[in-house]
Amino acid sequence: MMCVDVIRIPTKGPGDVSGLLQLIEAGRVDPAAILAVLGKTEGNGGVNDFTREYAVAALSTALAPYLALAPQGVEERIAFVMSGGTEGVLSPHITVFTRKIVDGNSQKSSGKRLSIGISQTRDFLPEEIGRTAQVGETANAVRAAMADAGIDDPADVHFVQIKCPLLTSDRIEAAHGRGRRTATSSAYGSMGYSRGASALGIAVALGEVTGEISDEQILRKYDLFSSVGSTSAGIELMHNVVIVMGNSINTTSPFVIGHAVMRDAIDHAAVIDALKSVGLEPPSASIASDRLVNIFAKAEASPDGVVRGWRHTMLEDTDITATRHARAAVGGLVSGLAGTGAVYVSGGAEHQGPPGGGPIAVIART
Repeated sequence: MMCVDVIRIPTKGPGDVSGLLQLIEAGRVDPAAILAVLGKTEGNGGVNDFTREYAVAALSTALAPYLALAPQGVEERIAFVMSGGTEGVLSPHITVFTRKIVDGNSQKSSGKRLSIGISQTRDFLPEEIGRTAQVGETANAVRAAMADAGIDDPADVHFVQIKCPLLTSDRIEAAHGRGRRTATSSAYGSMGYSRGASALGIAVALGEVTGEISDEQILRKYDLFSSVGSTSAGIELMHNVVIVMGNSINTTSPFVIGHAVMRDAIDHAAVIDALKSVGLEPPSASIASDRLVNIFAKAEASPDGVVRGWRHTMLEDTDITATRHARAAVGGLVSGLAGTGAVYVSGGAEHQGPPGGGPIAVIART
């Protein structure tokens, strides 16, 4: 039997590990039990956002002495997913997940409770990013993470977070040197391809999409999507890191997770549904400090240029990318209903929910 714990910690910057270390020294967090860390950093969320890599390096270095590992060994042991971009009212923070094996007879809980599992794919070649090779490998890794979480039924999966790679000029050139073509020659554009292929891998693993996926469908056939997938691309890796969250009878966790799907960036009803799925009744400022642990959501500028029939300019702004606009918009909506800006809102929702929308998951204390 597993016991899963989760705690949200504010950060003063991407390299700030003081909050986590204080909890470790106080005995609140067992470093040996840390399984995954999800974070929001105040970078731009683009190709050159090195706050993500900086945050992972700082956490790995800080945890290394406690685990008797080199920092690289810490990265291999713990699933780190850092999402850049805290536009608007979003507040930088990390969410730490721990998992221990306990005596199920003495601590058995009634009903299904929060469980978490991790896995990763092999490293991808640059020409595989954003293509069916990434879809297939991701699907296999999601299934492995489900097994690691003790979840058998895909219906019990409520959130799948993936950190995936992107293309750089060097990586593109390396592929060309082997006579291979990449999905795109744009580093920024490759983020969408990688996120999209990874999301379709989630959908395939959970049976949300059936049949063969082709390269031509990625970033084109948007009616294919996952309702629980969240993917974030970064320069700091060449493989996919997979974190599956759901409810299971194999855990004694005092938490539960639920989800809903936003149909667009102003779908407050879906946010309320997600909160209600774990027994929270917004709007109430008390939920921010009482039972709510964190909210995880995807944000995207509607690709058809309209929201409920009204034109938006997120795709036309040359000063601020559409992804940053969307994070700010959805972040404000979610924060207003949750009563806190310390929520995890990630931009770029290709094949993650319907076009212009995205999944939203909530973890709460039972």
